[in-house]
Amino acid sequence: MDPKKRIIVALDTDNRTEALRWVRQLQGKVGLFKVGTQLFTAEGPQLVRDIVEMGEQVFLDLKFHDIPNTVTKSALAAQHLGVSMITVHTTGGLKMMSSVMELFGLDESAGTRPVVLGVTVLTSLSSEELRDIGWPLPIQDEVIRLAKLAQRAGLDGVVASPEEIRSLRSRCGESFKIITPGIRPADSEKDDQNRIATPGLALKAGADYLVIGRPITASSNPAESVERILASINAELKTGQA
Repeated sequence: MDPKKRIIVALDTDNRTEALRWVRQLQGKVGLFKVGTQLFTAEGPQLVRDIVEMGEQVFLDLKFHDIPNTVTKSALAAQHLGVSMITVHTTGGLKMMSSVMELFGLDESAGTRPVVLGVTVLTSLSSEELRDIGWPLPIQDEVIRLAKLAQRAGLDGVVASPEEIRSLRSRCGESFKIITPGIRPADSEKDDQNRIATPGLALKAGADYLVIGRPITASSNPAESVERILASINAELKTGQA
């Protein structure tokens, strides 16, 4: 896959004008645009429709986590918006996740279904914070456990940090998609992420897609930042440093 198609730009804003400006600046230069809870809460479904109508793909990252009936109806509503990817929380359980996949298998009225990804352990969480909420296992073990549950439910893949990519790829196989946030070019700030990697390192480890936000959107020239990221990926892969 062309490296630029692997980049998902996180539209982390609550401002419609700003989000659409980023989309226009990056049209044709990246694979997808991520609409998360901040932007969706502020601007709603119409903003998603607008991006889709511009010919771009949307990763709707709302991390659905509720009773199975509510989550399946939410997932179907997302499909009708025309999004390409959605997320559900793996901690919602096997029945919740399976219900979503069963619904998509039965209802073809909205056309092609989105890729369904399970959220495992947020990249902002540390081992200490996991223990505080009652998860005693090491982070990587928790991620693998939840990813195997998602795979059992029929999900297409998971969202996981760079640190878990290699283990996930070996345990879940080549066809299981791995979408990786916590991506930071070598010259970027860590911000609020704990488990991070450069784009080239993440791809070499086996990630399918990279979610990148502030290193692109906080730049004075987002398109130029994307070009620098792509150049760094090509350099890392070419030299074998990734």
